[in-house]
Amino acid sequence: MNIQSEIEFFSDLGLIDKARFVTRLIFEVSEEAKVGAGDGSDSSRFRFANEINQRLARFSYQLLSEDAARPQDDVVIRMLLGTRADKEAERIMQNAYRRVLTGFESFDTTVLLNSR
Repeated sequence: MNIQSEIEFFSDLGLIDKARFVTRLIFEVSEEAKVGAGDGSDSSRFRFANEINQRLARFSYQLLSEDAARPQDDVVIRMLLGTRADKEAERIMQNAYRRVLTGFESFDTTVLLNSR
C-alpha cells in the first residue's frame, strides 16, 4: 500500500467523509482483532485494537469539532499504515484499512443532517 497516495486520498475527503471513514475504520479494527492468530496473542491484539481505536475515536471527535489542534492527516495515515515491529498489529491495520477503502463511498457532504 502506498502511504503517500493514501495521505492524498484521505486529505481530499471532506470533513464529514473523513469522520465517516475513521468511524468505519474503528469498526473494522475491532473486527480484525477478533480474528485469532491461534498463537495465544489475543491479549496483545485486543490491547493494540483498543489503543488504536481510542486514538481514532479522539481524532474523529476532533474532526467533527473542527479542532485546530488535531493531528494533520498525514500524521494519522502514517500512524495507521506505517511499518510496525509488531507484524500482527501491522496486519490488523492493513486488513482493516483495506476493507474500509474498498467499501467506502464519498458523498461530498458539507453539512450534518441535524445541524442547526
